[in-house]
Amino acid sequence: MKTLRPEQITYVDHAAEIISKAAGLFASQQPFALITSIAIEGGAARDVGSLAMVDARGEMTGYLSNGCIDRDIRLRALDALETGKRQVVRYGEGSRFMDLKLPCGGALTIVIDPNPDGAALTQAAASLADRKPAQLTFSADGADGPGQGVVQFEYVPVFRLVLAGRGAIFRSMAQAAEAVGLQIDLLSPDTDDLDALCTLSPNKMQHLRSPYEEISIKDADPFSAVLTLFHDHEWEPAILRAALKTPAFFIGSLGSKRTHAQRCAELVAQGVEPDSLARLKGPIGLVPSLRSAPLIAVSALAEITQNMPAQIRMTPEMV
Repeated sequence: MKTLRPEQITYVDHAAEIISKAAGLFASQQPFALITSIAIEGGAARDVGSLAMVDARGEMTGYLSNGCIDRDIRLRALDALETGKRQVVRYGEGSRFMDLKLPCGGALTIVIDPNPDGAALTQAAASLADRKPAQLTFSADGADGPGQGVVQFEYVPVFRLVLAGRGAIFRSMAQAAEAVGLQIDLLSPDTDDLDALCTLSPNKMQHLRSPYEEISIKDADPFSAVLTLFHDHEWEPAILRAALKTPAFFIGSLGSKRTHAQRCAELVAQGVEPDSLARLKGPIGLVPSLRSAPLIAVSALAEITQNMPAQIRMTPEMV
């Protein structure tokens, strides 16, 4: 097996990105091996069900460890592509590969499939692109312990942040969200802010022309969070009324406790029901009273992350 350069690993976190790339390779009839984590014992860098792939050039997209075994996984995937044979490999405790240790302890079992179900990947990619969960089934024959037989995982779309605001905190939040891999929608009355952030390739940009116009936030689905980041709070009610009509998993606003109480009173006066209003979080952020735009962004993203639905879920029944 050839030795590959370290830079031939692209560290992609979200399964939706790997599924999309795999579906593209299948459509263009390019060979690749799909790698799936099917069982974890003890500590692990990635969730069970995490994905990676290796193409015929040896380029790996995704990762299954924090660097300790990914290069070996890549080499074994290339070997699987050459032989056409699927492999079930166990690393760590109980593994036959004594020279490959998992510093975090425990064990990891993976499936390396050089002939994955392209039709299933194509269907999953289409569902995820349509912002719907997708399921994939993997044969785990030969694995020891949990995961024997066939396992099925459900994957969710890339999480989205619908961000409305202006100024330094708005910009910092957009940049931080993009850096951690969230899709972003940007709404602002300030065209300078929107222009400054267009290099982030947001999913959507909307110029707000009046705080009193009706707003529709159609892109806020169960895998979306909505934040308002205004110091001039007159812009908030229309946006928050629209957000509270969506199934977004997190809705929050910038400001002090006093400001949040005033915000809630205004929304009640505008007809927002108490049960709906209870979904609105404020002040946002796990760390209170910060006065640095980048740190406020990190604190708010930490709270959003704390409330995120699971990205990967093993279905209740093994198929």
